[in-house]
Amino acid sequence: MELNANETTARPVNSRKTDIGGKPFILIICGSLVYYHCAYRNSSLISLVSDVFIVLLCSLAILGLLFRQMNISVPVDPLEWQISQDAANRFFACLANTIGAAESVLRVAATGHDKRLFFKVVVALYVLSALGRIASGVTIAYAGLCFLCLYMLSENLQLISSRYTMRRDCTNTVQDD
Repeated sequence: MELNANETTARPVNSRKTDIGGKPFILIICGSLVYYHCAYRNSSLISLVSDVFIVLLCSLAILGLLFRQMNISVPVDPLEWQISQDAANRFFACLANTIGAAESVLRVAATGHDKRLFFKVVVALYVLSALGRIASGVTIAYAGLCFLCLYMLSENLQLISSRYTMRRDCTNTVQDD
């Protein structure tokens, strides 16, 4: 709980906004593994997905055998998990709306009725084409992931530094009174 200088009641601090977390680091590690698998080993993305599934299935099988040998009962059986019909309908409705919106935007851009959108699409495709000639798609995707992680880290660090200066200012005003 934290007290603001203007408030008399305590309110909980949102730990999600102040916590740096491991998301950028997890993203950069996963991205590095994907980049290594696709760029250096010259394997396809399908090969990567199948390798991940094989490792997960083997790990679950070994853990299942280990739990049986140690007579440990698993509290939740994944075979009994079910999603409701409403949740499935909402998921597919959202997916259909997203695909429909993307299709309508691309149709407007392709017809040329909206000149600004048409030229934005042409410029974006030209830039992607130029980048594709310079480096492979996997390299560009990895660089984009690195920039995304750096952006997330800098955003979190700015939030923490602003929270720190706000707390320091609050303690100075309390001490001055």
